[in-house]
Amino acid sequence: MINFNVPPYTGKEMEYIAKAVANQKICGDGEFTKKCNEWMEKQTGTAKALLTTSCTHATELAAILADINPGDEVIMPAYTFVSTADAFVLRGATVVFVDIRPDTMNIDENLIEAAITEKTRAIVPVHYAGVSCEMDKIMEIADKYNLCVIEDAAQGIMATYKGKALGAIGDYGCYSFHETKNFSMGEGGAILIQDEAKIEEAEIVREKGTNRAKFFRGQIDKYTWVDKGSSYLPSDMNAAYLYAQLELAKEITAARLSVWNRYHEAFAELEAAGKITRPFVPEYCEHNAHMYYLKCKDLEERTRLIAFLKEQGVMAVFHYVPLHTAPAGEKFARFHGEDVYTTRESERLVRLPMYYGLKDDEVEYIISKVKEFYK
Repeated sequence: MINFNVPPYTGKEMEYIAKAVANQKICGDGEFTKKCNEWMEKQTGTAKALLTTSCTHATELAAILADINPGDEVIMPAYTFVSTADAFVLRGATVVFVDIRPDTMNIDENLIEAAITEKTRAIVPVHYAGVSCEMDKIMEIADKYNLCVIEDAAQGIMATYKGKALGAIGDYGCYSFHETKNFSMGEGGAILIQDEAKIEEAEIVREKGTNRAKFFRGQIDKYTWVDKGSSYLPSDMNAAYLYAQLELAKEITAARLSVWNRYHEAFAELEAAGKITRPFVPEYCEHNAHMYYLKCKDLEERTRLIAFLKEQGVMAVFHYVPLHTAPAGEKFARFHGEDVYTTRESERLVRLPMYYGLKDDEVEYIISKVKEFYK
């Protein structure tokens, strides 16, 4: 069976974990946590990057820093993971969904402004499959209405929009290092902060509401509880696992892009024949090959394709069920405007195996089986 996903592994992970243990500081903000933060800051140009226990927690932290409160509204696509909405629902906000673009599966930037009310406080673009949303338009709208932009870049590390790193364009950016992502620490994430004036507050919230970070930098003699907060620090052992992959980020990304390009080239003929739709990457985007998907004719055809591939030893999966159709979505959110593409396009989409270490012969086998189905 060709798995849908295999977590990345480079070979140095256990060595670095052993070093973290030998350092006798396996809690948060040890040697490897600092190395990961510095790597992200250098890679993205953000003012500050802070490793977190998950992308969910990074988004929660961003919601706190953005001062999202009960009664506020936050605009985002319904085609996303539950964490994108949960972070704001936990703050008492109402989530306002708008439709997506059928080409990129990202939020339709031209529908955002009509969804803004006097209660709107933030826009949350989700960079699906590591392909950027139309950030110039989104930032323009945010500036016009004085709104915060929190990028859900869970799938966006090593991808860019007009040369700018995803996650480092809005006020805050959130990365995921879950086992299904391009680089992994099992469970983990990071928040990127653009405003230097917000860094100290972020450190305090992340450290259970204490000024512990300043204490360890030698800026104060002892630390204490100074504000609201929670515990968003991952173990340094997890960071050690991740750092082994960040060191080889370019190599891992290149390997994934090679697989993505092979898929894309192989399925051009099927798309030309009108049988499937391939992913679309705007010319101003540099993606990171986070996933490769095809769009079938409809839900029934997708179901048959997934079943056929499974019979042939290939694990392919569908992705998000749009949040506005979920019980919690009906309770905590509303859909502004018409759902023209969100549900229809989500029901067509099937994801093919994509991971670091996927072999050439496995890629060719997957391609051959998809083509066999469409014969």
